[in-house]
Amino acid sequence: MEATSQSLAFIARQPILNTHQEIVAYQLLFRDSAEAKSAVIVDTDEASARILVNTLSDIGTQGLLEDKSAFILVDTELLNNELLELLPPSKTVLELLESVVLDEATLQRCQALRQAGYKIAVRDDPTLHNEVNPAVSRLVDYVKIDVHKVGVEQAAIRFKNYQFLSKKMIAEKVETREIFEACKKIGFQFVQGYYFAQPQIFTAKVINPAFVTVVELLNLVSNDVDMKLIEDAFKRDPALSFKLLRYINSVGFGLSCEIQSIRHALTVIGTKQLFRWLTLLMVTAGQNSISSALMKTSIIRGRLTELLGESYFGKAGQDNLFTIGVFSLLDVMLGMPMDEVLSKIDLPEVLSDALLNRQGMYGPFLSLTEACEAGNEEKLRAVASALYINPADVNRCHMSAISWAESFALS
Repeated sequence: MEATSQSLAFIARQPILNTHQEIVAYQLLFRDSAEAKSAVIVDTDEASARILVNTLSDIGTQGLLEDKSAFILVDTELLNNELLELLPPSKTVLELLESVVLDEATLQRCQALRQAGYKIAVRDDPTLHNEVNPAVSRLVDYVKIDVHKVGVEQAAIRFKNYQFLSKKMIAEKVETREIFEACKKIGFQFVQGYYFAQPQIFTAKVINPAFVTVVELLNLVSNDVDMKLIEDAFKRDPALSFKLLRYINSVGFGLSCEIQSIRHALTVIGTKQLFRWLTLLMVTAGQNSISSALMKTSIIRGRLTELLGESYFGKAGQDNLFTIGVFSLLDVMLGMPMDEVLSKIDLPEVLSDALLNRQGMYGPFLSLTEACEAGNEEKLRAVASALYINPADVNRCHMSAISWAESFALS
């Protein structure tokens, strides 16, 4: 079935370049379709949350940004929302919309964000180059001037007004080579506009977690329950597990080791960041969620693969087997080849090898699970024999996995 617009995530990206025409950053913009030329925003809270969801989970910062920074448009509401802090500070420039009033509360919030590592950009405003307002100037890293709107001559005058502040100046809406050369002559360090590139729209298939699971997890996290209960809730929703690993890999937590399992991921993210992330997901939870039948099949696969390896591996290995079983259907859920899926979550090679080739130390257990699920007795006996597992034990494990999945009442 062809995906509808509700099952896709869209985000536009336009490069910001230095005067040598080298890309230094990207402006990210919300879009509601692949053909959209501008943002269509009905609910600003939802639009803000969606650009965060799209950036962090559905498309990912690695593919969007590579090693560059992102300029994100923020209004007053998003600026004061803790969810903003889910974005990676070292790669994020918060561009304040003209509607943001730079009052004392806003300045304090900007100060806190800058201390956390974020940078602040503003659009050209006469009050910013007024020496009576030094507090504002100290908090701003970039100033943008719309050259198309004010014209080259006026842009040059406004540029000079900012010189004593030593801010990084960006000429935006640069649409011809002549204007680009004029901006270079004026002294702009950076440029952005149609002369270099129109916004490029990125699209990703979206799978959203069940609303009830997100709410349940928020309650568990807020009540500071044992991490095992939180892990079990994640295991019931493959979409949520996928998004968690995608988020950790997209943002980059300065990891010195690979994420091996859901439990490991939860330890890395911590409860405060987890609560923020789950709150963000509530905006899209339930929309285009995985069908209960497919979700149940993936959970049974995860549990069965885990049980089949119980006598071979310790807890960490069993966690890996569960992840492999659940994620073995992500290609079906996302409608893309498994190698493309794996490029988005960066699993350890031993897990990827099992998912792509059914090889490595975990691969045969997934093969055995699939043979059992398909009722392929010949293959089941051959793989079970190679693993020294009695076929009767495979069937018992299968029944146990089905019973375990049924206890979640997914249908």
